[in-house]
Amino acid sequence: MTANEIITYMESLQNEEQRQVLMRFFKTGPGEYGEGDEFLGLKVPQTRQVVKLVVADTPLDEVPELLKSRWHEVRLCGLLMLVAKFEKLATKRLADNEQAIGKRDEIVKMYLKYAEQANNWDLVDLSAPKILGNWLLLSSRLGDKRGVMDELAASPCLWRQRMGMVSTWKTTQQGDPSWCLRYAEVHLHHTHDLMHKAVGWMLREVGKRCSMDLLCQFLERHAHEMPRTALRYAIEQMTDGERKYWMNR
Repeated sequence: MTANEIITYMESLQNEEQRQVLMRFFKTGPGEYGEGDEFLGLKVPQTRQVVKLVVADTPLDEVPELLKSRWHEVRLCGLLMLVAKFEKLATKRLADNEQAIGKRDEIVKMYLKYAEQANNWDLVDLSAPKILGNWLLLSSRLGDKRGVMDELAASPCLWRQRMGMVSTWKTTQQGDPSWCLRYAEVHLHHTHDLMHKAVGWMLREVGKRCSMDLLCQFLERHAHEMPRTALRYAIEQMTDGERKYWMNR
């Protein structure tokens, strides 16, 4: 299918009542972080179903038209198509296959090129760990992975910054907390609540997936200067007494 055919089909599913709900939920009002974003009123399972129906028959070069769409759900569709295509190339059998490596790298380059089109937290969180996070764990010919991640962290774009941060979920799940700890420190004094939540969430995963001692070591160094939202998220898996201790720090 072409991008235009997919967009036309998704537009036919519009739901005005749900559209209003989503516009409030994703803060699209003046001065809010999602200001001006436009919704069709589709729920995520509906968009996932569209992806399931079309992804196999839609070439990669059609995806940018979806990513550039005015509609939030169409952009999500494009991002989830990239996820699906990437995951198909990331099986154990294809992990070191040269052709698969090249195609994965092509998807990563496209994802980064259009990163600012993922302009809300759901678009980032549903795509970045499964594309960039998995890419960090796989063979690539794109060069310095840390350099790519550092560029995201240094970007003035909130969504690129969040992409880099939440991508560390995958590396932490595989027992490597170094990516998370590096970028948690980079963003420690970020001014936006969405980054406070992302940092705290990823730190919580370090304690959950790798080592609670390692999380506590990080908190010993930084709890006194962390935004309270980030700290609350980071200590959610701890006991009541432990949470009280760290909040008092």
